[in-house]
Amino acid sequence: MPRRGQPLEQKHPEVGHEIARDSVVGVVEQDVHGVSLGTAGSTRSGQRPKLAPLGGGANPERRPTVHHFEVSELSGSGAPSANLPRVKRILLLAVLLLTPALPAQDADRWNLGDIYPDQKAWAVAKDDLAGRLDEITACNGDMASSAARLRQCLDLLYELRKGVARIGSYASMLSDEDTRVNEAAQMRSEAQLLGADFSQKTSFIAPAIIAAGRAKIEGFVAAEPGLAKYAFPLDDILRSAEHVRSEEIEKVIAQIGPLADSPEDVRRTLANADMPWPSVALSTGKEIRLDPAGYNQGRQAPDRGDRKLVFQEYWSKYKEYERTYGVALYSQLKRDKLYADLRNYPSSLASALSDDNIPESVYRTLVRVTNENLSTLHRYFKIRGRILGIDDLRYYDIYPPLVETGKEYSKEEGVKLALAAGQILGDEYVDVMQRGFAERWIDWFPRPGKRSGAYMNGSVVDVHPYLLLNYSGAYDSVSTLAHEYGHAVHSFMANGTQPYPTARYSIFVAEIASQTNENLLMDHMMKNAADDEERLFFLGHELEGIRGSFFRQTMFAEFEVRVHDLVDQGEALTGARMTEIYGDLLRRYHGHDQGVLKIDDLFAVEWSAIPHFYYNFYVYQYATSQAAAAQFSDAILSGKPGAKQAYLDLLKSGGSDYPINLLKKAGIDMTTPAPYEALVARANRVMDEIEKILDKRK
Repeated sequence: MPRRGQPLEQKHPEVGHEIARDSVVGVVEQDVHGVSLGTAGSTRSGQRPKLAPLGGGANPERRPTVHHFEVSELSGSGAPSANLPRVKRILLLAVLLLTPALPAQDADRWNLGDIYPDQKAWAVAKDDLAGRLDEITACNGDMASSAARLRQCLDLLYELRKGVARIGSYASMLSDEDTRVNEAAQMRSEAQLLGADFSQKTSFIAPAIIAAGRAKIEGFVAAEPGLAKYAFPLDDILRSAEHVRSEEIEKVIAQIGPLADSPEDVRRTLANADMPWPSVALSTGKEIRLDPAGYNQGRQAPDRGDRKLVFQEYWSKYKEYERTYGVALYSQLKRDKLYADLRNYPSSLASALSDDNIPESVYRTLVRVTNENLSTLHRYFKIRGRILGIDDLRYYDIYPPLVETGKEYSKEEGVKLALAAGQILGDEYVDVMQRGFAERWIDWFPRPGKRSGAYMNGSVVDVHPYLLLNYSGAYDSVSTLAHEYGHAVHSFMANGTQPYPTARYSIFVAEIASQTNENLLMDHMMKNAADDEERLFFLGHELEGIRGSFFRQTMFAEFEVRVHDLVDQGEALTGARMTEIYGDLLRRYHGHDQGVLKIDDLFAVEWSAIPHFYYNFYVYQYATSQAAAAQFSDAILSGKPGAKQAYLDLLKSGGSDYPINLLKKAGIDMTTPAPYEALVARANRVMDEIEKILDKRK
């Protein structure tokens, strides 16, 4: 989710990675299909039980970007364990690598045939599962009558959930291959309706568990070994008792499901299929189509006039649709408020954070500490202006590399670099990466109609993770590859270690895995830099990653809490009002009033291009993850005793506890300012080194 971006902002950071990072360029938005215990509600990247219903295949309260589900013994199959004996793993990889070469086009595409051989098989599976959904309703009324009955009902629930995830993932990824294909879009819609039906028919589960009471449920878990894997999900539901409504109200909430994704569906369709992207001719004579991928390329142009042209044309097009995007996002905000009200939460923020049991102070502390350290961000902009030789820095001067190497990396070179960077984590980690490259887990290159950005889908636990990329050959694409592989290995290890109900992990933890991979790649590139100029390129890239993944994502988070708070207070918002709010933040974060970097009014419409605002307080986790990932990677690279094992243990822990607790076990406390202050200190160290190199030039 995007990269550091991708989510992350550049590095992918922009809203993700620059891609996701930059969310404007694409970003990790995956929508399916995991369903949580108790409501069957799907959660973002693999989370624990969510009390809201599965809104059309995706939790109405949270849109996932990566999904992790454990392989159940009941299925009789599953992704090979990362713990497979090394000799067997080597032999397996040898067999895979010695198979006849595929045509280049096929080798560059993921193999959805691993899920279903064709669309007819998908339709049969969908109809079969739809016909089985009534089986779960037989549990209504007596599921807590005994420990054995509770286990029987929960086993069935998770079996059906796995099927919903598989069906939804296939349809979603097939549609993402070409968003213009109506048949695939119809399949996605059918999968969403199936998810909504599942949600409605399982809406009685959380109320039934709560009605049984903690003492009775804990007694059942103690008496029935088969319930051990459900202990944490059950406890999580009991924790949220005050937010679970009566069975009748739960049914109504579930029935809202098909409507819950409508705002984001409108945004996605407009951005990915219907927007009439302009084309511009650069000073080099090259003409580029300014879709998100073209914009990502054009904004890095070495000629300042070209960058200005790209920004003006791209954002002018969004400005034309400001009202439409405003209606879509305002509808999303009202939806979030509705769910918060229905669940008896005091605010939309409280509702969103409750999912992972995250204290609201974590969010507020992140925003506060970041604002207290905007001078560090402004220092970076001044260094950027110094290197580029620009006195009057503008918003379109942020993206060109500080040093232009002109180097591009083929797909094969990108694979080698990603593997080399991962070596420090050991054979177990690297072997999972090799398996993915051999088995066509990845859809590599952009195509007309293909979804922009990048993401990892780990929902199909009986198969393997899938990665969607739009690989361009730039270093940023290599970094995105490493980022998304961090998600993939995380899913693979969690699925291979945890029982299915606790394998899915929170995005709060997920982005730590992806960004740690990016940090390890950066370290590898820095160590192998040929000279100061190349080193300066990578230092600048790391600094840009901190800007995009930490400062920029926190700016997004501040915008998100601001507009949610206004809607919670009853204010009606328009696209123009959102542009005003976002523009104020842009100017403050970038030092506009201090003369550090000037923001043109037009660019304040940027909020409309960021999909993550439809994920209900999603982006702040990129910033928290950036801070935690920096601590993990620093410890691993320095050889700190126990650091690597603590990190791998975190990956394997999946969703077996709340993310704050899992991180504390690994030695990082996100409830304090310390992680964010440490990252700011890291940014200043990078700038110290950059200035030393610049001073040598004098």
